[in-house]
Amino acid sequence: MASSCSSSSSLKVISTFTTNPSKTPPPSSSSKASHLSFLNTTTSSSSPISLKLSHSIFPAHSRLNASTLSLVVTNALKTAEFSSSPASNITKSPSSDSKPTILVSEKLGEAGLEVLRQLGNLECAYNLTPEELCLKISACDALIVRSGTKVSREVFEASKGRLKVVGRAGVGIDNVDLQAATEFGCLVVNAPTANTVAAAEHGIALLTSMARNVAQADASMKAGLWKRNKYVGVSLVGKTLAVMGFGKVGSEVARRAKGLGMHVIAHDPYAPADRARAIGVDLVSFDQAISTADFVSLHMPLTPTTSKVFNDDTFSKMKKGVRIINVARGGVIDEDALVRALDSGVVAQAALDVFTEEPPAKESKLVQHENVTVTPHLGASTKEAQEGVAIEIAEAVVGALQGELSATAVNAPMVAPEVMSELSPYVVLAEKLGKLAVQLVAGGSGITTVRVVYKSARDPDDLDTRLLRAMIIKGIIEPISTSFINLVNADYVAKQKGLRISEEKVTVDASPEYPVDSIQVHISNVDSKFASSVSDNGSISIEGKVKYGEPHLTCLGSFGVDVSLEGNLILCRQVDQPGMIGKVGNILGSQNVNVSFMSVGRTILKKAIMAIGVDEEPSKETLKKIGDVASIEEFVFLKL
Repeated sequence: MASSCSSSSSLKVISTFTTNPSKTPPPSSSSKASHLSFLNTTTSSSSPISLKLSHSIFPAHSRLNASTLSLVVTNALKTAEFSSSPASNITKSPSSDSKPTILVSEKLGEAGLEVLRQLGNLECAYNLTPEELCLKISACDALIVRSGTKVSREVFEASKGRLKVVGRAGVGIDNVDLQAATEFGCLVVNAPTANTVAAAEHGIALLTSMARNVAQADASMKAGLWKRNKYVGVSLVGKTLAVMGFGKVGSEVARRAKGLGMHVIAHDPYAPADRARAIGVDLVSFDQAISTADFVSLHMPLTPTTSKVFNDDTFSKMKKGVRIINVARGGVIDEDALVRALDSGVVAQAALDVFTEEPPAKESKLVQHENVTVTPHLGASTKEAQEGVAIEIAEAVVGALQGELSATAVNAPMVAPEVMSELSPYVVLAEKLGKLAVQLVAGGSGITTVRVVYKSARDPDDLDTRLLRAMIIKGIIEPISTSFINLVNADYVAKQKGLRISEEKVTVDASPEYPVDSIQVHISNVDSKFASSVSDNGSISIEGKVKYGEPHLTCLGSFGVDVSLEGNLILCRQVDQPGMIGKVGNILGSQNVNVSFMSVGRTILKKAIMAIGVDEEPSKETLKKIGDVASIEEFVFLKL
């Protein structure tokens, strides 16, 4: 009897994404010509391509479990080769036996360098010009920078796909082109925790020294002057400090300010109120924070939204005589507007560790202003923080090169380790199903709509499908284009190619011990080269499960099957009669094609699907002989 591939009740649509076909790049001559018709669009000659993953790390017939977690993550992130148009310009990374090359373009603590040396070939080259960096990067697998190196789109283009990870030794990543990194499948990681205390301490140091005119008084005395009356300061006790950005550094500044007897308020649209209340801080609106504060301390990232958010309009809403501290990013302040606010007295003083351009111009009016205290980006500059950042970023880069998902990755969906452990066998299943489904599409059919259904006994909200979706996209796109997909760029490439991927979760009566009971892949509005794969609704439909740790195909169209998705596969629709297995087996044996398994799934109409696993690809002549068997109505050869 045929098993059904249809979904049961409790359906929940969880995500859909699409792209405007009119914005899709035109086809490129560099794409695989024999498969161009399988997609409406291919990658343009100027479009970046990501990096190819491999399943060669999984031994045949091995059992996948939590112990294989690192292998699964490697498959999701690791990169092996890259294609850039034209197709002949493919640059391959070194083999798995060679060590990766890691370029450090700014000074890093020795402890971090030692971590890097243990994994790969380390090159430290400081003060590189953009041109010099682009020349070097094509020979590098990883790049580590601080804030002084701009990792632009040109850098990723020059890498020709070899660059797998960029490590930012610090928190801010505004000097890295994240969009370009994502398009090229390059992971970007940072080190957000090691310098937290150092940055917070420096913020407090600037606050207190500004309040008491320490820097100005020091300069005055060294000039031979004694002006006690000129440098009268202000007390901090009872004053209101507005912390703008209540992340790691901001919250640490708040704790220390509370210890100084200050009343602390904060603005952060993403901060949980209970965390703020736990340390006695009130979360307020942006306007309320800036209009009531005596001191304003900035701890927000530089984004298009926050760029120059402190401008003439913002300063006009502040208390007259407010004092500004910035140890975050210089670009969040309109520096010309700050000079005007200082000159008018709206802002009494400013203490700045960061600037829009670093280093700032020597003649900068802001730096030279008598009411401004400045330091040369020293927020993370303690011995302890420097070593901590070096180790943190080195470990993140090493982990990424080894295929691990870093908790500090900033351009990839993070999957919790426990979720990754559970999903490990389903990662392989997801890619295999995508690869099988796309090979069933007949030439001339453009793929635009893919529907994925996850069946599970668990609550739909408990299933994180991001990694599974990425691997299905990888399986669908890689066999029929020059794109190489990983977890970083899967959604981007799908959008770029005009593929509309929808996901659904279905609750079924199965064991809740396993996160997924089965995965279905449906490709709509296409012709099939194997008519038996078409379901009643007209779409190519396949379903798979994990059995004994191995991926299996369990449903093809309306046919129930039980096929291990290993090696290569021949599918035949036949009249259900004795002797068919022997006939096909003899044809393959006579051509020295080793058969690993055979399986037959029947329908009530005396039709059957025979699935044959083979170790090598049969010749065209051998496949023709199989097709010439009188009782075989159709067949297809699939590479898995």
